[in-house]
Amino acid sequence: MTEKTQRVAIVTGASKGIGRVLALRLAKDGFAVVVNYASSQNGADDVVRDIETAGGHAIAVKADVATSAGMTNLFDAAEKSFGAADVLVNNAGVMKLSPLTETDDAEFNRHIAVNLTGTFYGIREAGKRLREGGRIINFSSSVVGMYGPGYGPYAASKAGVEAMTHVASKELGKRRITVNAVAPGPVETELFMTGKSEELVQNIIRNIPLGRLGQPDDIASVVSFLASAESGWVNGQVLRANGGMI
Repeated sequence: MTEKTQRVAIVTGASKGIGRVLALRLAKDGFAVVVNYASSQNGADDVVRDIETAGGHAIAVKADVATSAGMTNLFDAAEKSFGAADVLVNNAGVMKLSPLTETDDAEFNRHIAVNLTGTFYGIREAGKRLREGGRIINFSSSVVGMYGPGYGPYAASKAGVEAMTHVASKELGKRRITVNAVAPGPVETELFMTGKSEELVQNIIRNIPLGRLGQPDDIASVVSFLASAESGWVNGQVLRANGGMI
C-alpha cells in the first residue's frame, strides 16, 4: 500500500513501447502506477520490477481494455491496492496499415475496439471514479490531419478519440477533471517500425523538420506535464508531438 497522499496513475498498454516509458516516467514523477497489459505479463512484471527497484510503487494488472468489464476491473485493482486513482492514460492501441479496399472486417473492428471503444470505456470509468481534480490523457495520432494512404481504420479510430476528448473535457469540468489528448508523430517503437523498410523510414524522417524520429521519452515528457499540477488550465486540447511535420 502507498501513503494516502501519493497520487496514482493507471497506464493502459504499459508492458512495452511508449506505454512502458510512460509508466516509468510517471513513477519517477512520484506516482504509484497501475501497469496494465493484455498479454505480455513478463513485460509488465519487468516494468513493475524496475519501478520498485527505483523505490516506487506499482502493480501489474491484466485487463482487456476493449471490454467494459476489463476497464472496470482495472479501476477495481487500482482502488484495492492504492485506494483510488488520479490519472488515467489511455495509451493501449493497435495499428496495421492496409488500403481501405483491402482491409477485412476483423482488422477494421479490431482498430475500433481497442483504439476507440477502449478509450470510451476508459473515459466513462475514469469520469466516475477518478479523484476530484484528476487527469484523463488520451492517445490520438498525428496521422489525424495527414490521412496518409493505408491509415484508414487507424486514422478513423484516432479521429474519434479526439472528438471524445473535446466532449469529455466539457462534461467533466464540474469535477475539475481535465481531459486532453497527445497525438504523437512517428516514434521509434516496435509498433511503428514493424513492416517498414529503411528507405521508407528515411523518407518519413525527411518530412520531419527536426530531422529525426521521435523517441518514447519525447512523448513521456508531454504526458508528464499533462498529468502534473502545472497543466491545470490545459483542458480539451490535442497536443501534437511530431517534430513539426504537421
